[in-house]
Amino acid sequence: MGTYTPAGWPAGVHPPGSEDFESTAVGWLLDVVPPDYRLHGVLRRYPVALATIARYHARACVEGARQGYRTARTELAGALPPHAIDTVLAAYRKEGARLAATARAVGLVERALRGEVFTPETDQPAPDQPTPDQPTPKGSRGGSGPPPQAARPAGSSPPESASRGGSGGSSPPESAEPAAGNSSDRGESDLART
Repeated sequence: MGTYTPAGWPAGVHPPGSEDFESTAVGWLLDVVPPDYRLHGVLRRYPVALATIARYHARACVEGARQGYRTARTELAGALPPHAIDTVLAAYRKEGARLAATARAVGLVERALRGEVFTPETDQPAPDQPTPDQPTPKGSRGGSGPPPQAARPAGSSPPESASRGGSGGSSPPESAEPAAGNSSDRGESDLART
């Protein structure tokens, strides 16, 4: 019987418990973090430490993309024509989805390195959690993530599309929160969670 790997498991990383799992996980995680982390042998010796660093790095990348998306129209107005800004926003949406998927995959690898055994039952979303293809219901906090655009933390600004009345193509796609549990173990969602 093969080892179960959950949805979102990174390509190229062998299943948890397999002979090459740890070495392929280390190689993949080193590709996630900035290249200079390869200089630190301690991270190869202790893959959980590398996974922790990769988790923080991946989350920071997602948050940076979110911030850039939120401020792109304001920051680039006058420097780029409107159609170019729309193209920049599309790039943020596409790369934001990729970064979010990487952050989720890092979380899975970290959990496996810490000894968690995945089964189809543990891979199911909690009853109040949306699935990865389904947006968080309006008014639902969807677990530990921020509420959908209705309420924002003090000092944060709405996405430019909201302040501009949702004009042409500048709102990010809706996305789901991580499958279950607290987001510190599961990675982050994409740019839609602004």
